[in-house]
Amino acid sequence: MGPVCFAQPQTKTSTSFQQSSSLRNASQTFDGVKFSKSRRKPMSDPLFQDVIRKRRSVRKFEPGRSVDRKVLERIVDCGRWAPSGANVQCFDFIVVDDPILRDKVMEVFLRQAQRLVDHAKGFPAVKKTYLANTVAIVIVLGDPRWKVCFPQPTTEGWEKEYLENNEVIYQNSIGAAIQNIQLGVAAENLTSAWLSGGGEDITNKELSDLLDYPDWMKAYGTIPIGYPAATQNRRFRRPLEQALHWNGFQPTQYRTHEQVDFYESSLRPFAMYRDEETMETWGDREEKLGDWEAAFTTGMPNPNGQLENSADFSAPRTTGRATKRRLKD
Repeated sequence: MGPVCFAQPQTKTSTSFQQSSSLRNASQTFDGVKFSKSRRKPMSDPLFQDVIRKRRSVRKFEPGRSVDRKVLERIVDCGRWAPSGANVQCFDFIVVDDPILRDKVMEVFLRQAQRLVDHAKGFPAVKKTYLANTVAIVIVLGDPRWKVCFPQPTTEGWEKEYLENNEVIYQNSIGAAIQNIQLGVAAENLTSAWLSGGGEDITNKELSDLLDYPDWMKAYGTIPIGYPAATQNRRFRRPLEQALHWNGFQPTQYRTHEQVDFYESSLRPFAMYRDEETMETWGDREEKLGDWEAAFTTGMPNPNGQLENSADFSAPRTTGRATKRRLKD
């Protein structure tokens, strides 16, 4: 049996029954999973860390491959174990492994990709023809009826406080399931991607017509699964010392509005698709980063530590500088 989300219950040998009570009390079992209670030797699982780092967004799969449904069940079961607000489990999973139906799903996303080209000019979208070589496609649906189980406002004037956060809880719950599935894919030595275009109204309606789910549910995640056609290197990740803040937000680690604009206008396609974990290894680093090299390669993108007012970026962040230029063309 391949990797699963939870370790299988361990069978005790006669030797384990002879252990001292103090040693037996050093661990506790929940649902067949043993957790250490020792405070002296914190335990980590390097295999789990490896799975996290092995996960890739891959868009080139080996053609003509297949996978047993038991493998797909194990992968989707990882999504089932994801946390969710109020434990409502507001997600359903449609697994498409029929080649004919898979190709119809691909056609939906080919049309979606063309709409991006036509109506979201400049976004570095890729063609979705690679879906033809997947062994399966998982559609992760969100069921909004379950939001009623999250905290509801009972005092006048508190509607915004709770209703907006209910949407956050709902989407985070679905996102956790999607991430779990992608880690399950990596644990099975397969690869995947995360397509979010199914959440667009037109695409979601086409998918609901094709896959027979109610159109008020939404395809928040579409996960193509397959065997990689080539070795996949890691994509760009910010330095840990830039993203990690100890005991409070560190202003020197704050990324400025100008840095956001520079990324959107000049770096985005390279950061999205280059197979290099750090920009420091880019051969054309000086050309691509220019004066912003330290901002994207060190732990101190904002040396003066000055923060900006939210009012300064609310409108510009809606439409980035590069998109504004294209709207004028």
